[in-house]
Amino acid sequence: MDVQAALTFSWVTNSSRGPDCTSPTVRRKWLGTPVGIRPSRRVTVVSLDMAESLGPRFAKLWTASTMSALGSGLATIAAPLFVAAHTRSPLIVSATFGVAWLPWLLFALPGGLLVDRVDRRRLMVTIDWTRVAAMGVLATALLAGWSSIALLDAVLFVINTGEVIFRSAGQAMIPSLVPRARLERANGWLVGGTTLMQGIIAGPLGGFLFVVAASVPFFVNAGTYAVSAVLLGLVAGTYRASFRTEAGGDGRSRQAGRVRAELAEGFRWLLHQRVLRTMTVLIGLLNLTLTAATSVLVLLAKERLGLGSVGYGTLFTCEAAGALLGSACGDRLIKRVTATWTIRIGLLIEAGLHLALATSRSAYVVGAMLFAFGVHAALWSIVGNSLRQRLTPPELLGRVASTSLFIAAGGNCVGALLGGMVAAKFGITAPYWVGFVVAVIVSAATWRVFNRATVAQAYAEPALSR
Repeated sequence: MDVQAALTFSWVTNSSRGPDCTSPTVRRKWLGTPVGIRPSRRVTVVSLDMAESLGPRFAKLWTASTMSALGSGLATIAAPLFVAAHTRSPLIVSATFGVAWLPWLLFALPGGLLVDRVDRRRLMVTIDWTRVAAMGVLATALLAGWSSIALLDAVLFVINTGEVIFRSAGQAMIPSLVPRARLERANGWLVGGTTLMQGIIAGPLGGFLFVVAASVPFFVNAGTYAVSAVLLGLVAGTYRASFRTEAGGDGRSRQAGRVRAELAEGFRWLLHQRVLRTMTVLIGLLNLTLTAATSVLVLLAKERLGLGSVGYGTLFTCEAAGALLGSACGDRLIKRVTATWTIRIGLLIEAGLHLALATSRSAYVVGAMLFAFGVHAALWSIVGNSLRQRLTPPELLGRVASTSLFIAAGGNCVGALLGGMVAAKFGITAPYWVGFVVAVIVSAATWRVFNRATVAQAYAEPALSR
């Protein structure tokens, strides 16, 4: 595997849109004062009273999440470089990619149930210390010369299993840390921190540290998880939802049945929420086409844009810069253009990106579209996470968020498989044409779902316990 292939692996594993897409993203309650917006009037987001602080508890959560994102970004860069240094087998490379995504499919749903049953802060601390131990074992083995792709894959599986649950728990904590009217700003800070660390800093830093020694990025990763665990331990308060349990029981069969019923409860609740249901399905479907397209982007960049490794990496620096801008100004932009048009314009940008990739031979045009897509992806994460946090009852937040993660990850996995197949059979631009057609169709089909009255009602309704 060459440098370009390593970059492809690295970017795809971080590009998922989802509750966080950050995801990849993915990339997201407690009762607060409802935002008084009447459906007949222009929908605004009133979260930007700049004099109001998000508070020290959120500051600790943000710092912990940002440090954790830096560590995960370093590992995402170092892992494919390590594999490339030991094998050129596409099968082994793809197996490492699959191991990184498999936990999102296996543990997203049960992880959400766990988040709704236990104290979310303590769960996140436990996950971080577990990841410190796993990453420490890997780094020590590499330092001692016991290089093994199998060990790397095993540790990646553990790390990503923790990441699935960590993200759900972090998103579920946010509404208890900040006022309801400040959710957009809080989510913007989280998206921005993750984008800065994983999209801009982790790439060059991870490559440099790997050159110093293969074990160094993984030691640093273990250190970032330790810092995250300590900071989360300093967040005051209890963050356990009022989870309902049925009295009585006759053993494991009743327990298993209750688990299935509780998972189904979160899924059914999401199905009955038109706005959230539509956004979740959209993210899964658009993730499929986006991942299919980006899985062969390295070839498009070389054959049609005439770019080398540096130019290819620069394209994603453009996207990361856009995402950073979107997360920094997200709540103000959403307030100005409304949540309704934030979603609708995002759908048009999605279609425009695929069209530009399918037709343009200019690296500048593609870079500009990736910058715009980065802004859109950040804004969508903020709107989607904030809407879910506003509408979902506190005791269902973990399960609803994990269902969204599961669908987003499923889109990524299927898209990664389809991209190469479609390009091999119909040509290098075929995945982009497919993505453009799908984006146009879903834009037309869902345009009226995100009307001002519906979104205004979502912002005005508090999330009530059942």
